[in-house]
Amino acid sequence: MHRFIFHNDRILPLERVRLSPGQAGLLNGWGLFSTLRIYDGYPFAFERHWQRLVSDASRIELPLTFDPESVWNELLGLVRANQVKSGVARIYFTFNRVGYWCSDEPFPPVDWIMYTADLPARETIARLALMEHGRYSASPLSGTKVTSWLSNVWSLQQAQNRGFDEIILLNERAEVTECTSANVFCVRSGKVSTPPLSSGCLAGVTRAILLEMASSVGVTVEESVLTRQDLWAADEVFLTSTTREVCPVKEIEEHKVPVVGGEVTSRLKKAFSAYVAEEIARCARMGQTQRIKT
Repeated sequence: MHRFIFHNDRILPLERVRLSPGQAGLLNGWGLFSTLRIYDGYPFAFERHWQRLVSDASRIELPLTFDPESVWNELLGLVRANQVKSGVARIYFTFNRVGYWCSDEPFPPVDWIMYTADLPARETIARLALMEHGRYSASPLSGTKVTSWLSNVWSLQQAQNRGFDEIILLNERAEVTECTSANVFCVRSGKVSTPPLSSGCLAGVTRAILLEMASSVGVTVEESVLTRQDLWAADEVFLTSTTREVCPVKEIEEHKVPVVGGEVTSRLKKAFSAYVAEEIARCARMGQTQRIKT
């Protein structure tokens, strides 16, 4: 994590940021977050991340009253303060006034926290474990990116303890959902499939971009129910996420993926990189006070 943090209305050194146990949502996990990739000093796909935050805020009844242009400009200020050219940023909104265990301190209803960090070290080709009952698709909070993140970090730790990089989570119907911080795609006979949101997976930003743009590079991508048998039958498997972009998979448990980083994966990876370059160039042309479209 970099030195300067944004907290509510100002940028402060990390050691001067104060959070209290009286902020009930902080300890209950009643909050939202999103992770953005920073390229050449600009946060990528801010509008998409913001739209998901707004949607999730409605689902968990968190009063998100902040103006997106203000959030964008404060985020750019934080990126500049930390001199980040390439890295990641996180935006958090935590509900302070909820439940019984609140203090009478003068908190705002929702705390707004942002920080930046270096890009996490990742393997360029992933090895995946598999976990049954890792997601419950019928939950009313299924698919929301909330700060109650223990299930994800605990599941990831189980996989890493076994020597894997990530873990595919199956739902209560033994369907593929996602990894703890990435969406899953299978390629078979040139066609690409990814689990639908009804599986319990997160509506990932990179996932959404690929679904929109794949046809422009001659690739068919569809949302369809996947099982472990589909994973075993796939010619190629890849992950998508903010920090990984498009990441080939070489192994799932003891199963070796036949083609690692094959033609389809490589084509989509290249197309996504071109999309990023175009969007960052647009940000640079419009300047650091770019108007946000919501």
